[in-house]
Amino acid sequence: MKKPRMLLHICCAPCATHVINVLAREYTVTGCFYNPNIHPPKEYALRLASAERHCRESSLPLIVPEFRPRDWFSFVKGLESEPEGGARCARCFQMRLDETARAAAALGFSRFATTLTVSPHKNAALINRIGEESGARHGVQFHEADFKKGDGYGESCRISRACGLYRQNYCGCIFSVPARRANR
Repeated sequence: MKKPRMLLHICCAPCATHVINVLAREYTVTGCFYNPNIHPPKEYALRLASAERHCRESSLPLIVPEFRPRDWFSFVKGLESEPEGGARCARCFQMRLDETARAAAALGFSRFATTLTVSPHKNAALINRIGEESGARHGVQFHEADFKKGDGYGESCRISRACGLYRQNYCGCIFSVPARRANR
């Protein structure tokens, strides 16, 4: 029996490792690297190269919509001072999941998901709600999950280390850098 097709929003290669393994059991997965929040452009290039390498080594097709950070800055305007995990993050999730749902619908995928919930720093319930809303807007089913459960995050760390993947130390948003430095 042929597996249903799924478009997977990939935030970064390390998070994608475990999630791809889980989803590939039931779906034919294609990656989508849409992350206009990543700043500076050099950091975006590092993360994209790592995601491309991992997808290539995993025989996973990867779609890369145009990198348009100005669109992201406009989308979160007024929320620059929000704390990490606050309203700015919710808007950022919305933008990325909306674009993934739109792409999924345009390319004939019936489902989409995101790697975002593998991170212990991300609110899976919030991401799943936003994913459901994005899917409803674009007529595509969202795959609700909390990929960090069952040591998913630990597994993603082990796989990414074994593969030698670039591992970042902040979500990508320029506004999260000061909070990250304060937590060190």
